[in-house]
Amino acid sequence: MSAPAASADFTDSTASAASPAFSVVICAYTEDRWEDILAAVSSVRAQSRPALETLLVVDHNEALRERLLKEYAQGEDREHEAGREVRVLANAGPRGLSAGRNTGIAASRGEVVAFLDDDAVAERDWLRHFAEGYADPAVVAVGGRTVPVWASGRRPDWFPEEFDWVVGCTYRGLPPGRARVRNVLGGNASFRREAFAAAGGFATGIGRDGDRRPLGGEETELCIRLSRARPGAVLLIDDRAVIHHRVPGPREHFAYFRTRTYAEGLSKALVARSVGAQKGLESERRYATRVLPAGVVRGLRDAVLARPGGAGRAGAIVAGVLAAAGGYAVGSVRARRSGVAFSPAPVGEGAHG
Repeated sequence: MSAPAASADFTDSTASAASPAFSVVICAYTEDRWEDILAAVSSVRAQSRPALETLLVVDHNEALRERLLKEYAQGEDREHEAGREVRVLANAGPRGLSAGRNTGIAASRGEVVAFLDDDAVAERDWLRHFAEGYADPAVVAVGGRTVPVWASGRRPDWFPEEFDWVVGCTYRGLPPGRARVRNVLGGNASFRREAFAAAGGFATGIGRDGDRRPLGGEETELCIRLSRARPGAVLLIDDRAVIHHRVPGPREHFAYFRTRTYAEGLSKALVARSVGAQKGLESERRYATRVLPAGVVRGLRDAVLARPGGAGRAGAIVAGVLAAAGGYAVGSVRARRSGVAFSPAPVGEGAHG
């Protein structure tokens, strides 16, 4: 989960820079998402501003890696056309999303590394809007807006927009337009290569690990670490840089909502241990004290007006807060007992593998 920084609108600097080359990293782990993976790659190849390359990083699944190698070996002599080169790599680190992303960073050749979820498709101008943000040399990261595509065809009445981060999407409470933020959302984000040289890569042990508990927070930890390494660094979100993220049927149910919010609490405990509670929870406090109470009021008002799902949304917000708080408490105790510390992988400039 990301949350808005204290400032909202960001005004472009008059500074200009050459348009950077983009490497796009897509991490995959299961053949169950085969069609989604192909769609994600196709959306990168169709960009109005071509990428230098697309890197598909496969997380310890040799059958999937072999299948993708065969898929993108076809017409290999033509794949070096602008935006069409696809390289398939094996995750060189431990199982999990963070190590997969680090593998992609190390193998990439672009000045900017962008990340796209394997079950999402990017709109045609996705990279073009990212590139505009980097006209200011102070900008080291640009994220975008992630729109849910519900398996049922519509948002469940009870599901509050304030909790769309539960399904990996942009949620109510983030500032509109192009705005400065504490951290970007990892499934729709980009970073200058120099950011990784300054702060290291994603810390393993914080984010997702295949089909295990749906943890998160690795991009939050990295962005906070980056801001410390580069105090003048600017991180942005631009809601014109849009991707559409598939939400499978099981994630539309309250059981997943409860599990994911609890896991977010566990994740925040790990992030707080890595970067300190003051920074690790700074934006979350504003989110919990401003955005969520307003959401409860809105839900109760809708219930009074007999609008569908109003009471359910209010109740889900309260349940989500309690589950996350419980996860944070449990995670904090575990972290203190285990003494776990997280070290980011060294994936700096020039590591083109």
